[in-house]
Amino acid sequence: MRRRWLFADQLGPHFLDSPRQPVLLVESKAVFRRRAFHRQKAHLVLSALRHRAQEGDVRLVQARTYAEAVDEPVTVCHPTSRAARDLVRRLPDVRMLPPRGFITTPQDFVTWADGRDHLRLEDFYRYARRHHDVLMEGAEPVGGRWNLDADNREPPPRGSARLGVPEPPAIVEDEIDDQVRADLDRWEREDGIVFVGADGPRLFPATRAEALARLRHFVDHRLPEFGPREDAMLAADPWMAHSLLSPAINLGLLDPLEVIEQAERAYRDGNAPLAGAEGFIRQILGWRDFVWHLYWYFGPHYRAADELQAHRELPAWFADLDADAVEARCLSGVLAGVRDRGWVHHIPRLMVLGNYAMQRGWSPAAVADWFHRCFVDGYEWVMTANVIGMSQYADGGRMSSKPYAAGGSYLNRMSDYCRGCRYDPKVRLGANACPYTAGYWAFLARHEPQLSGNHRLRRPLQGLRRLDDLDAVLAQEQARGSSAP
Repeated sequence: MRRRWLFADQLGPHFLDSPRQPVLLVESKAVFRRRAFHRQKAHLVLSALRHRAQEGDVRLVQARTYAEAVDEPVTVCHPTSRAARDLVRRLPDVRMLPPRGFITTPQDFVTWADGRDHLRLEDFYRYARRHHDVLMEGAEPVGGRWNLDADNREPPPRGSARLGVPEPPAIVEDEIDDQVRADLDRWEREDGIVFVGADGPRLFPATRAEALARLRHFVDHRLPEFGPREDAMLAADPWMAHSLLSPAINLGLLDPLEVIEQAERAYRDGNAPLAGAEGFIRQILGWRDFVWHLYWYFGPHYRAADELQAHRELPAWFADLDADAVEARCLSGVLAGVRDRGWVHHIPRLMVLGNYAMQRGWSPAAVADWFHRCFVDGYEWVMTANVIGMSQYADGGRMSSKPYAAGGSYLNRMSDYCRGCRYDPKVRLGANACPYTAGYWAFLARHEPQLSGNHRLRRPLQGLRRLDDLDAVLAQEQARGSSAP
């Protein structure tokens, strides 16, 4: 049996043909020389690699490049990036296998996607539910509805600082984590390698055992509370009832199929409501697989898409995670979450960070790169469609039916951030004008020609034409530009 070369996002047993198959792992410092990754992301990846090296017949090679480390015939599962795939194809004595770690095969996705004018998650999700027989009763969805998202949009509980669900089991660092931290300190001190974000205790699983413990805890204690407020935000409760499993799944420590099977079993056993189980399964069977396949299906030029002609550079305060430079409470709090944890859940990503970047006209490619580097679960395949297509609408609607732009009223309804903020979400002009509210109207005005044909924006655009202070709002936001709000 050939040794299996595992990339750092292929660390689980489902990437092997046998539990006894010999393994090659490669740790390359060059990855961290090329780009400034979040310090906690670097720690998590290296800790996961080195912990995996303690299991079974494993060679861990610390090398300058991947190419110089592969010195024997190996097999490797299809990598998750084009650069890694091109490297594999160039190397002699490396046989590439089909991808693992996803649910729908590339061939099945292409068969589904070819010939469609637009690719939408909802259509793919229904196909995947049928194809993989998930949450189905014969040919129909359990409960008679495919999507229960309308049941999962409740705001946070009024007057509560926290949701009150059990905390996930804490990670206990060990000597491997100590060595990783010492190595990263040395790389910064002696090799000039630069990281962003704060160092801190490891918050996410680096081993299969830790990942399974998190999965069990989520299904037993957090999934029952997950659904109704999955879109809500509380300043003092960054986790809410979210699973926190995306870093472990994207490292390959968990098979997404086992994750959705456990969530479905919890529903069928009466331990979780259908709306929550369906919403969680949609994130993995639907959205995660969808963006993976779009990364390959849309081709290498998709990353450069910029239909809204957004060319501004990321400002230094955003690129450097300088949350203290920001007065807007929502943006400051979410940026601090990225700085301190390398993670915030999907609504802060989309409606606080991505929304603001789109309103300000920052380069979509630069925003996607920032998300890739700064989030512990960020990879090129994850962030390309997520950011270029959904968050920044830079593809003009190939995979999303409207721009996810919103003003302060949405943030006020779905969070407690507006309380105590110096800005008023109801005000668009003046010293206390919310930068999201003013930025929303400025965004619509700037892109009215491109957006006028979008039926989902008909009412907002009609409202835009009724603003008697629009010129003043536009001048105000032009002056604000990309400065820290």
